Amino acid sequence: MQQIKVPHGEFQLSRYPIRKKEELRAWDAADEYMLQYLHEKNINFSPVLIINDAFGALSVILSKQKPVMWSDSYLSQQGTLHNLVSNHLSSKTVQFVNGMEKPDGIFDLVLIKVPRNLALLEDQLCKLRPHINATTTIIAAGMVKSIHTSTLDLFTSIIGKTTTSKAQKKSRLIFSQPDMSLPAVDSPYPSEYQLENTSYILSNHANVFSRQSLDIGTRFFLEHVPSKNAKHIIDVGCGNGVIGIIAAERNPEADITFIDESYMAIASTKHNFEKAFNNNRSAQFEITDCLKDIKNETADLILINPPFHQHNAVGDSTAWKMFTESRDALKQGGEIWVIGNRHLAYHVKLKRLFGNYVNIASNKKFVILKAIKR
Repeated sequence: MQQIKVPHGEFQLSRYPIRKKEELRAWDAADEYMLQYLHEKNINFSPVLIINDAFGALSVILSKQKPVMWSDSYLSQQGTLHNLVSNHLSSKTVQFVNGMEKPDGIFDLVLIKVPRNLALLEDQLCKLRPHINATTTIIAAGMVKSIHTSTLDLFTSIIGKTTTSKAQKKSRLIFSQPDMSLPAVDSPYPSEYQLENTSYILSNHANVFSRQSLDIGTRFFLEHVPSKNAKHIIDVGCGNGVIGIIAAERNPEADITFIDESYMAIASTKHNFEKAFNNNRSAQFEITDCLKDIKNETADLILINPPFHQHNAVGDSTAWKMFTESRDALKQGGEIWVIGNRHLAYHVKLKRLFGNYVNIASNKKFVILKAIKR
């Protein structure tokens, strides 16, 4: 836990999930810039909507304004709750709206952290339009590297005239003035594509990884998803569910559990699985932190394509957590199958945790590894 000092006071903030000896902060310079600007301009309007608050830095610090926090991330919501408690603030001061929901009412102030995913921003801005009026103050913040001409074009075309601040500590503010004469635009998401060499049509909400087509890593993994007569298969970090769907096809007796921390991912997966099997196959869909809610020694096969970044921070902490919790969730003799970029050296982690690993397949970029719980 680290301390942030801003004009609003001093606050203790942590990233989530909580890790010992965490070196990364739960906020960035864009959060600080936003808070400084709000204080200098005496902007404390209410009701306030905060979009894409990573770990609750804005929502916690502005909790006196009882903000609505709109986020597609389960981890962001849990992190915000944790940070409210850490600062002796009531969890009821922040209202949570997930990525598959829409906020209620009209907001006087809208604060947006610019996401890495431009499609998500487009989707959010389209859905925001009914909840603003001509007097709504809209301020977005992001690191300079994540703000492009295409970012500003979205604000201009969907919201109205848009300007930016000078850069400060490699961060920038965006100011967008609502132009209610602009025609309201429906979000183009979810989008669809047909899975190669199958009849499956995959639906993808805006925040789903590789929502326009099959990415090359997943394509390689699908070639090797095993047929093992497994009874319980878990697809961790499922995205649109394609890996679990193919695993279900190749293991017709298996019960499938899909896990992701994105509400949009789980909604996409549920739709795709039910459509693929015409509602004749059972599955569980869990929005949670890795395998937190999975009972120990219940899985025969766990399939993972680990993310190597979380909220703009690049690292292997999420993969390590997935592997560790998979070891607990697997039955004796159960297997974990992992795909990753070759340079990530996941074999070292698997060998350390499971005492073994096998290289199933590899190409110039990716490697597929298997480890057995013994």
